[in-house]
Amino acid sequence: MKTKEFKLSREDIRDIVPNMGGCFATDQITVDGFKVGYMYREEPDEETDSGWRFFSGRETQEYADNPDNIMFCDVNTIANYDNAIIPYLDSPYGSEFERVDNTDNFVRISE
Repeated sequence: MKTKEFKLSREDIRDIVPNMGGCFATDQITVDGFKVGYMYREEPDEETDSGWRFFSGRETQEYADNPDNIMFCDVNTIANYDNAIIPYLDSPYGSEFERVDNTDNFVRISE
């Protein structure tokens, strides 16, 4: 497995949201630098999991099914990649959002 080159370096990551645990995000966000286009929150898998899952919205099912394309990281890290997610982070489990094209706004798909 080759080493991933992340769009942001460790030094670029600032504390901008309170510690809420980890999340899953695809490489299209962390490596390719796409904004979050789709996100949902499910019941956590473990104690350190916030339940958040972040996608660019461009991933194919095959891409999303490949664990090499997804990483577990701190929610704060993804907030640094795309701070438009911050207002939605306190949403309850079962929440699902899609970005409104060409904006920093998301529309709730379900709750």
